[in-house]
Amino acid sequence: MRYCLLAFVLLSLNAGAQHYKYIDSTRVCGIAGYKAQVKADSNKRLVEIIKYIPAIKLDIRYATTNNFMHRVMYRQAKAYARLPVVKALAEVEADLKTRGLGLKIFDAYRPYAVTVAFYKTTPDTNFVANPKFGSKHNRGCAIDLTLIDLETGKELQMPTGFDSFSKKASANYPGATPLQTANRELLKTIMHAHGFTVLPTEWWHYDFDGWRNYQLADIPFTAL
Repeated sequence: MRYCLLAFVLLSLNAGAQHYKYIDSTRVCGIAGYKAQVKADSNKRLVEIIKYIPAIKLDIRYATTNNFMHRVMYRQAKAYARLPVVKALAEVEADLKTRGLGLKIFDAYRPYAVTVAFYKTTPDTNFVANPKFGSKHNRGCAIDLTLIDLETGKELQMPTGFDSFSKKASANYPGATPLQTANRELLKTIMHAHGFTVLPTEWWHYDFDGWRNYQLADIPFTAL
């Protein structure tokens, strides 16, 4: 697209290492292209989730050092997603509220450059997206989240914590306790009912079913 970047994204995995061509960046939309898309279709907007769902809780790990990179990746502790994604999340939150539960978000829209940085550090495609294809997070169509008890504010027990690079993080890991399994399956059932599909290797990661309608983006939070 003429509004998007025209160069190829190149990255060296370490000093003196072979260079890897990840993706033709004409497929990764920058600020100008994003603005043009939003002008043509307001559903393409990346909106701040908490402004549409004030009750939702945030724990944006990549705005801290409490993540697998052990460094701050986002300058702002915010969560964005495409407008239809946020509307679907609002339905999830309303459904959960009737059960005394709510959502806590760890991550949502992720600029493409951050995905490249992740892969440079941990090229394990079971848990980190290959920049050659990009991530649903880069499209503003993936949410990392868990369940909380509204009365206590505490997270419900799950088989692992967020960003655990272990087999226990699988969405169908059979060795979890009955309580952990019940909580994981409840989250899965409610998210699926509102148009999200869990990533098989990560119980906390959900892709919006309409993700194909949105382009990979590399727009910093400060520009949204």
